[in-house]
Amino acid sequence: MEVESSFDKASLSSENVSVLNHESLINKQSEERSDKDEKFQLKMFPNEDEQMEKAAEEILKDSDKGQKWDIVDGEHLRGDCRQSPEDVSDSQPSMHLLLDPCTTEVLPPGPYSPTVPSEEDSVLFNKLMYLGYMKVTAPRSELEALRAMAALKNSSHSPLSVTLYVPNIPDGSVRIIDQSSSKEIASFPIYKVLFCVRGQNGTPECDCFAFTERSSGPEELQIHVFSCEIKEAVSRILYSFSTAFKRSSKQASDPVKDTIFPTPDSDVFIFNVSLEVREDDGKGNFSPVPKDREKLFFKLKQGVEKKVVITVQQMSNKELAIERCFGMLLSPGRNVKNSDMHLLDMECMGKSNDGKAYVITGMWNPNAPTFLVLNEETPKDKRVYMTVAVDMVVTEVTEPVRFLLETLVRVYPANERFWYFSRKTYTETFYMRLKQCEGKSHANAGDAIYEVMSLHRESEEELVSSSSGGDQISPQEDDAEEESDNELSSGTGDVSKDCPEKILYSWGELLGRWHSNLGVRPKGLSSLVKSGIPEALRAEVWQLLAGCHDNQTMLEKYRILITKESPQESVITRDIHRTFPAHDYFKDTGGDGQESLYKICKAYSVYDEEIGYCQGHSFLVAVLLLHMPEEQAFCVLVKIMYDYGLRDLYKNNLEDLRSKFYQLERLMQEQLPDLYGHFLELNLEAHMYASQWFLTLFTAKFPLCMVFHIIDLLLCEGLNVIFNVALALLKTSKEDLLQADFEGALKFFRVQLPKRYRAEENARRLMEQACNVKVPTKKLKKYEREYQMMRENQLQQEDPLDRYKKENRRLQEASMRLEQENDDLAHELVTSKIALRNDLDQAEDKADVLNKELLLTKQKLVETEEEKRKQEEETAQLKEIFRKQLEKAESEIKKTTAIIAEYKQICSQLSSRLEKQQTASKEELEVVKGKVMACKHCSEIFSKEGTLKTPAVPSESRGVETDDEKDALKKQLREMELDLAQTKLQLVEAKCKIQELEHQRGTLMSEIQAAKNSWFSKTLNSIKTATGTQPPPPQQQPPPPPPVPSSPKEGST
Repeated sequence: MEVESSFDKASLSSENVSVLNHESLINKQSEERSDKDEKFQLKMFPNEDEQMEKAAEEILKDSDKGQKWDIVDGEHLRGDCRQSPEDVSDSQPSMHLLLDPCTTEVLPPGPYSPTVPSEEDSVLFNKLMYLGYMKVTAPRSELEALRAMAALKNSSHSPLSVTLYVPNIPDGSVRIIDQSSSKEIASFPIYKVLFCVRGQNGTPECDCFAFTERSSGPEELQIHVFSCEIKEAVSRILYSFSTAFKRSSKQASDPVKDTIFPTPDSDVFIFNVSLEVREDDGKGNFSPVPKDREKLFFKLKQGVEKKVVITVQQMSNKELAIERCFGMLLSPGRNVKNSDMHLLDMECMGKSNDGKAYVITGMWNPNAPTFLVLNEETPKDKRVYMTVAVDMVVTEVTEPVRFLLETLVRVYPANERFWYFSRKTYTETFYMRLKQCEGKSHANAGDAIYEVMSLHRESEEELVSSSSGGDQISPQEDDAEEESDNELSSGTGDVSKDCPEKILYSWGELLGRWHSNLGVRPKGLSSLVKSGIPEALRAEVWQLLAGCHDNQTMLEKYRILITKESPQESVITRDIHRTFPAHDYFKDTGGDGQESLYKICKAYSVYDEEIGYCQGHSFLVAVLLLHMPEEQAFCVLVKIMYDYGLRDLYKNNLEDLRSKFYQLERLMQEQLPDLYGHFLELNLEAHMYASQWFLTLFTAKFPLCMVFHIIDLLLCEGLNVIFNVALALLKTSKEDLLQADFEGALKFFRVQLPKRYRAEENARRLMEQACNVKVPTKKLKKYEREYQMMRENQLQQEDPLDRYKKENRRLQEASMRLEQENDDLAHELVTSKIALRNDLDQAEDKADVLNKELLLTKQKLVETEEEKRKQEEETAQLKEIFRKQLEKAESEIKKTTAIIAEYKQICSQLSSRLEKQQTASKEELEVVKGKVMACKHCSEIFSKEGTLKTPAVPSESRGVETDDEKDALKKQLREMELDLAQTKLQLVEAKCKIQELEHQRGTLMSEIQAAKNSWFSKTLNSIKTATGTQPPPPQQQPPPPPPVPSSPKEGST
């Protein structure tokens, strides 16, 4: 069951708050900065039966500040009390207002522009009856206002059907429009509305409300009275007035506005300077960035190129001529020094289309390192300041004029989508005081020349003050307490894991006894738990206290539940990012912490179909996940919901929760009577501050060190521990609460109270005091019976028709809500179907493309395989060819080697033969010499050296014999020389042939080695040439062996 988000429709009752005083609101609000007024939490309820239906949504509203009061603009207002602007013109029967002329007056219809104000400027309410107005003397007297209301109610027989416009901008007006003619009856600036009041319950004026105004003068005070067909809508109307008062409070208290009233002839010139930031939408256009509807800060996207547009428009006095802008500067932060400002690239500048303003546009690249602060995702509870300035050259002013704007921004991820936002530009009003320079005038036109004396901004103190008009003075720094209004984020605080050895020893002994007998809690457990369970033992002790330490059945069931679909998945997903954003385990989107949190919440919504997922469960689940795995955390959650009775608070239209509130108030009446009486005076009821305490067990706002200790006590003692902690909180804060008014008390509960216990020591003291608070069970049961009897009496006294009307109204609202959810689901279904159809079409197109690519790939594969087969065949052929060539080369090498060996052998034989022949020749020569010398005849002819002697014979005979012998010897000598020359020649030829064969052998070996290393790579480049088309080169025949020369002996013979 999802808790109804009915706190969005905050309502008022005469029993709670019946009066809204404009000036008192202004006085309170002027003390604080408007950008820190987080929420105007004026919570009021029309009747007791519907009060608690509106309680549970507050749990997460405080966690999501940016969305809490979106209803100010009327987004969630249901019923007939509000219509669209187009419905204003619907024709209705004409009605005449008949009033007592002595006491009442009717405002004459005035001219009304057909242009209906947009929803950005006003909240409009239809089906109101204008009863008239009358003069009053005490505009802030509730008693006189009620008397006037009763008088007009009784005297008005035909009230006028009107539409009421309540502004939601500071300078707006309350407007009364006749529905039948769409004419404006009256219009009052919101700052002139002094007082609002509603009729008391139980009187005929319970459906009426009125406001007093001072429009004509300080002494002419009038009260205007209205009635509403839907009584509950009165609360919504008064809430809109309170919001309008709050927004106009700052403007009403602005000292600059109160002191500067320029006239056309004065020396004050007023300028309206507006700032607009535009972002690239990815389609070639730049769209204005949205702004928060309540805080009015810019919502920027991370890493997206931006344009900054500043519009300067003079509003009063003699028009000054703006020549140009010579610089637009931007910087993160506020109170920025001039040296820290960064110049932007100018895109364009010039007058607007209507010629009334001067527009400057600059390009901003957020990815630059200087703008890192403005390009990082901002934490959810934080915002950052941005300062933009333009230096304008004004013809009549001696020095450039700088208009400086400071605004809040928040940076979101680039894929963030914004649903509720405003697109209004950020505008500041500047008051510039000029002084005419004596003796100076413009050369061309004769205009006076001025210098700037001061430049004021409407929302700040004086920014520029200089006799020359050019120097900048930074505003004074804000109070150090500026951040004091920020609420404490859930999941804040560190928990110490240190524990004294004595306590650990006590726990170890106790757990040993407990594990030996799991069916009975050991003695001394309660006293140890009151001091706090050691952080290291919490997972085990919590499971033992809850009785699910070994629940295998539930563990198996959880594994099945997480696989099922839940109808509340969208709500769970929305709440996940708001749970413990300050804790590292849960702050990452899509991280392990958020994933486990989502699984458990989804599984429980399927497990408990009657209750389902309720807003606030996620905080309790997060606390459990910080101590144990998700399966065990789910088991403990189920035990707390069922066995400890937490789920009962959500049943029967939150009836048990109302009973708890009654019990708490009765305990306060008994133990804190003075605080109880103060709350009665303020109409501050328990459900306004204690809803989160009961529904989330204090886990939503308080620091973790305190939350863990509360869960310790709850699992040990039961759900009634909440009363102990609540009373302890009220007792410790009693003095502060007694001094607070209604708004101050609510703000204290929301902001200051949780911050007090960030220190672990403070939380420990509070829990000690809570353990000492006595809350008897008998008294709680007694108070519960009292509440039941009171409810029965109320039901008996209530008119059945009213009860049925309320029930019918509640059912209608539920029906409208369900119809809206059904429409949303139908829209989502249609959108998802269209998206799926588009995805399917894209997938089919992609499949066709892939099929075509597959066919082409298969064809290429076949071709490649065929080519591969051919290449393999060619490679095999080449291998065979080269194998044969290699074999031939090897055989040739063998033959060449054999030939060389033979030639060597022949040469050696020839050498040996030559030597033998030479030796034989020498021996024969010696023999011949011996014989010659032995012959007496020959010895006389030859000497011992072998030379021829000349005998002493007659010259004639001696000459004849000598000539014959000489000729014979010379002939023999020539033959021997010829044989020797032939032998030497053959030897030389043999050596040459051997060298040639050695050279051929080396060449062949080199070729064979090169062929072995690169034959395959060379053949791939010349496959066809190498397939055998060319004949092999002719083999080189070895030369024939040289003829064996004959010995000299043989030659001589």
